[in-house]
Amino acid sequence: MTLHCAFIGFGKSTTRYHLPYVLNRKNSWHVAHIFRRSAKPEEQHPQYSHIHFTSDLNDVFDDPKVKLVIVCTHADSHFDYAKRALEAGKNVLVEKPFTPTMTEAKVLFELAQSKGLTVTPYQNRRFDSCFLTAKKVIESGKLGEIVEIESHFDYYRPVVETKPGLPQDGSFYGLGVHTMDQIISLFGRPDHVAYDIRSLRNHANPDDTFEAQLFYGNLKAIVKTSHLVKIDYPKFIVHGTKGSYLKYGIDQQETSLKANIMPGEPGFAADDSIGQLEYVNEEGVTVREAVKPETGDYGRVYDALYETIVNGRPNYVKESEVLTNLEILERGFEQASPATVTLAK
Repeated sequence: MTLHCAFIGFGKSTTRYHLPYVLNRKNSWHVAHIFRRSAKPEEQHPQYSHIHFTSDLNDVFDDPKVKLVIVCTHADSHFDYAKRALEAGKNVLVEKPFTPTMTEAKVLFELAQSKGLTVTPYQNRRFDSCFLTAKKVIESGKLGEIVEIESHFDYYRPVVETKPGLPQDGSFYGLGVHTMDQIISLFGRPDHVAYDIRSLRNHANPDDTFEAQLFYGNLKAIVKTSHLVKIDYPKFIVHGTKGSYLKYGIDQQETSLKANIMPGEPGFAADDSIGQLEYVNEEGVTVREAVKPETGDYGRVYDALYETIVNGRPNYVKESEVLTNLEILERGFEQASPATVTLAK
């Protein structure tokens, strides 16, 4: 069974992070329409020849074959487009951040539930190679009880144009929404969150540097991003009562996509980086292991949604996880940084 889907928006998000994976899943997905406000030369690419491009949203909403609408527009329009799609009887996938506020997210979830539909964020980085590998190590139990995990998403981009905006236009909403989702997917809702959110390169702009510390009893999870890191940190550092895991290098899907190497093509997301695992086994002997990377695949978001829509499987991201993530994002701007907040149970 092939499901028909449609996109709202035809920018980099659609062309780089969604379409390559959907078009590689012809047995399960068919792209019927793409709504954009004005025509673009990219539409003439042969790989898009079967897609109907339109500037009339009704072409998307009135097509009974369309079972999923993907919203890939600026964050300030996510809520409106998702709400309209749900009201039209469509399941909805929304690019990050899902919505700027928890209040808007709750409206969407309640509307979807009332109509028997699914609405969900595009948390593609649950399927990063580096995260899947760290998750496998953690779940193996070799590290014992996890006491600290640190996740970095850094760049060296010291020069930036002046581009003022709202919190949802900054790095905490843009990248923290992914790295915190990875932590929340592993450990759930934290007890406390400590924030350090700053704009270092251009004070007229939203934040470009952040550190959030999520506390879970004895466990501290740290997510960090900066655009002023010239020498890389490890991507993941994990410490447990029995050992440690360290991994340099991020998933290479984005690198391949930027180089126009598509999913299914030779060399796509090739990654020869090796993680270091060292732990004390049950005999008290120190064991050192080289950990090969798991295979990353952002298309697994679409595989999961297919199973949800067709077979009624639970959504790949729980509603509670989405709301926890948005609450942490939103509360980070309630007061000046640095700050600590306690999350209600």
